[in-house]
Amino acid sequence: MDIDAAEALLSLSVSPVGLISETTSTPACSADHDYDEKPATEKDQLAAANEGIAQLEQQLASKQIERFGLERLANDEDKIQFYTGFHSYQCLKMFFQCIVPYAATMRTWSQVQRSSSTTQCRGFQGKLLLFDQMFLFLHKLRLGSLDQHLADKFAISQSTVSRYVITWVNFLYVVLGSQPIWPSKSMIQRFMPNSFKDLFPETRVVIDCTEIAVQSPSSLVLRSEMYSSYKGRTTLKCLIGVTPAGAVSFVSSLYAGSISDKHITQVSGLLDLLESGDTVMADKGFLIADLLAQRGCKLVMPTFLSHKGQFSVDKANLNKIVANLRVHVERANRRFKEYHLFDSPISLTLAGSINQLWTVACLLTNFQGPLIVQSFVHACNRC
Repeated sequence: MDIDAAEALLSLSVSPVGLISETTSTPACSADHDYDEKPATEKDQLAAANEGIAQLEQQLASKQIERFGLERLANDEDKIQFYTGFHSYQCLKMFFQCIVPYAATMRTWSQVQRSSSTTQCRGFQGKLLLFDQMFLFLHKLRLGSLDQHLADKFAISQSTVSRYVITWVNFLYVVLGSQPIWPSKSMIQRFMPNSFKDLFPETRVVIDCTEIAVQSPSSLVLRSEMYSSYKGRTTLKCLIGVTPAGAVSFVSSLYAGSISDKHITQVSGLLDLLESGDTVMADKGFLIADLLAQRGCKLVMPTFLSHKGQFSVDKANLNKIVANLRVHVERANRRFKEYHLFDSPISLTLAGSINQLWTVACLLTNFQGPLIVQSFVHACNRC
């Protein structure tokens, strides 16, 4: 055997362990037991548990803020007004605090249908907090958002959105509708602007009609009843009453669009609220002087031209004055139409809730602040 072969054989006889120890470092041995460490005391365990709970609560709070909800928009008054119609977060929160004792015990429409009248009322516990449920409903009413859009925003199902909307509109319809919004004569005088006080001091209400478009029904009879010659399509019509100071004081039910202004005044219940000596201000279409005269009331409205020609100076000035004073009810109508759910024709699938939706929208405008800020400030100063 030559020298080279002997060296090769010798290299093959080297232990694998030795070979590995030369090329790689041996990992440090980890202790299998911790007998040398002192056991944690109950105080240390409690502190560690509290620390873990605090971290979890912080993570939960951050997730709630990230979710689309009112708390996320609390510092942005423009977005609060955009999504809800309320001019500030504080005003919205005060409104919620007033209704939350009743909201805590309300039930959904499906719960009412499933349970009998003898079943004890258990509160409606949904996936969202009551505050966010109200926000979802106001969002729907204010922007007219589709249910699927709201479901994606609030991370709930579309059926849950529909259930929230139906539940809250009926709840607010009952709560707001039970509040007396027809003011007394003394309250009218207390907040009456000087423009009314100087010219028509006995004005109790300024009335007007407004219409919302609805889908045309398949029945020819219903279609003819709901057709409005003024709008040129099928509509629902409502009589609105506003105080001289600009507050909504009367909202009638919705009627078929073909009803006349005189007939809707007669059947809406407005005449029952008037007292002898009251003055009602209206537009030209309200030929209700005979109805008011039966109750000892007076009608103020723009004059008509009895023949072809021009108005006299006195009649032209009267028409201008009445138009300037009636502008408040037009501003109130504009506020109603800012709830964009009524922008497009209302689907017939909402026929069971449209009256509640419209009434709640009208009544919520009273929480947007006065239409006539100056008169409101003067009245408050006199108080």
